Amino acid sequence: MAGEAVAFEAAGESTTEASGYTPLGPDMIKGQPVDGEIDFQPIYTDDGQYAYNMHTYILLPVITVISLFVLALLLWVVVRYRRSANPEPSKTTHNTLIEVVWTLVPVLVLVAIAIPSITLLARQYESPPEDAVTIKATGYQWYWGYTYPDNGGFEVISNMMSEEDALAAGLPAQLAVDNRMVVPANTPLRLQTTAADVIHAFAVPSLWFKIDAVPGRLNERLLTINEPGIYYGQCSELCGARHGYMPIAVEALPREEWEAWVVTQGGTIGEPEEEAADDAAETSESETETDTAADA
Repeated sequence: MAGEAVAFEAAGESTTEASGYTPLGPDMIKGQPVDGEIDFQPIYTDDGQYAYNMHTYILLPVITVISLFVLALLLWVVVRYRRSANPEPSKTTHNTLIEVVWTLVPVLVLVAIAIPSITLLARQYESPPEDAVTIKATGYQWYWGYTYPDNGGFEVISNMMSEEDALAAGLPAQLAVDNRMVVPANTPLRLQTTAADVIHAFAVPSLWFKIDAVPGRLNERLLTINEPGIYYGQCSELCGARHGYMPIAVEALPREEWEAWVVTQGGTIGEPEEEAADDAAETSESETETDTAADA
C-alpha cells in the first residue's frame, strides 16, 4: 500500500498547483513523542507555556524541597533516636512552636500553589471571541471527522495511515493520517467536540489541549496555536477495540494558506452571519420594491 503514500504526495502537488495550498511536510512536525524523552513535549500555546512554567518553576522545586526535608527528618530520627543512642525516650507531648510551624508552612505552600493553579484553570475556561474560527471534531469508532461550520459546513474525515504508507511518506507511524485537521495559526479557534457512538477524547499534548467528546453533548474550548506546523495527538478515552488507532493530526497554517485550503475543500471564506444578514436585507428590499410596484 505504498501506492497510497505516493497518491498522497501527488494529491498534495496537484492541490498546490490548483490553489496555492501546500501540505506541510515532515520537516514541519513540531509536536510528537520522542524516544527517550522524559520532559513534556515542546509547547506551542500560551496556556501550555504557562502550565509548563508553573510545573517547572513552582511545583517541581516545592516537591523537591519537601521530599528532601522529609527524608532528612527521617534519617535524623533513625540516627538520633535509635535504641542504643536513646535508651530512655522523651515523654514530651506538646511543643507550641513546632505545632504552629507545621500548620502555617503547609498552608503557605498550598496558597503558593493555589494562586497559579486557579489562574491556569481560569485561562483554560476562557470563552472564544466572536470572530474565532469554529471547528467541530466528531469522534467515531475509530476515526475523526472535522467540520467547518463557519466555512460552508464541509467535513473532513481523518483515518490513520498504515505503517508502510506513513514511513514511505516520511511521517511517524500510528500518528500520521490521510487527512489532517487544518487550522489557521495565530488565530483563535472555537474547537467543539462531540461523538457519534461512545465517549472519545481529543488530546494534543504539544498544544496543552484535551477535551472529551461525548455523544449527544457539545463541548467547547478556546485554542490558539502560536506557530505553523504539524502537531500529533491521540484519542485519550478508552473507546473500544481500536482505541489506539485513531490518532489526531493538526496542521496549522498561515491564515492565507489556510483560506486557500478551505477553497480546495469547497468551503467559503467570510462571515456567514454577515452574509446571511446581507442576503436577508437584499430579499427585504426586493420584496418592498415588488409591493410598491404592485400598489402603483
